[in-house]
Amino acid sequence: MFAEERKSKIAQMIKSGQSVKVSELAKLFGVSESTIRRDLAELEALGIIKRTHGGAVNNFITSFEPSFAEKEDKFAKEKEYIGRLAANMICEGDTVILDSGTTTQYIARNLTARNVTVITNSVNIAYELSNNDNIEVIVTGGVIRTKTKALVGDITQSILRQFRVDKAFVAANGVSIEFGVTTPSHVEAAIKRAMIENAKEVFLVADSSKFGQVTFSLICPVERLDYIITDKMDDRQRAEYEKLGVKVIT
Repeated sequence: MFAEERKSKIAQMIKSGQSVKVSELAKLFGVSESTIRRDLAELEALGIIKRTHGGAVNNFITSFEPSFAEKEDKFAKEKEYIGRLAANMICEGDTVILDSGTTTQYIARNLTARNVTVITNSVNIAYELSNNDNIEVIVTGGVIRTKTKALVGDITQSILRQFRVDKAFVAANGVSIEFGVTTPSHVEAAIKRAMIENAKEVFLVADSSKFGQVTFSLICPVERLDYIITDKMDDRQRAEYEKLGVKVIT
């Protein structure tokens, strides 16, 4: 195996949420520990990983939270694809929660099912659906977070607790087998948990850049999800999620 291929595989392992040991990597790739240390030093210099005593972990910044505008243009094609897939999961007569987010907004844009009731904490999604005669829109109320355009707080949670829905579509900033589904804001994490608790089926919608990332606030363990809808996932990763009882849709 060439050095670049080996480093790429190491980076993928760490990005998927694994912490790695120098000794284990040396055995896995059949090279010396000094070679692995050199690989890790180069990956750290590129900002991909953070070295620890005897190994390395993912170099994530848990508190960073991009604004809605910053997220809107990133991975737009992937998000639109996910939005179409998710919209196809909504059937006539369904009651649905749509979480705030740029990916969930694409679900609203692609929604064609009739007689659907949508509960949302998103100002933007409420506006998107406001002229659709086939959809009844319930807006949670709450305090608007200017950064993400999400409605949050005690009012939002109180409204969500009044309903039981067929499906909840929840967005996240990070998805990791080891660390769970996460978001930078603890107040948004609380709202997302309330959505999950009140749905028969839970769908996580996340583009492939979110996998292996970890941010500040835990929403739920991966196994609490019923489905993950994403743009792509390799067979190894898919098997790991499906082993936890989560169906992956791509």
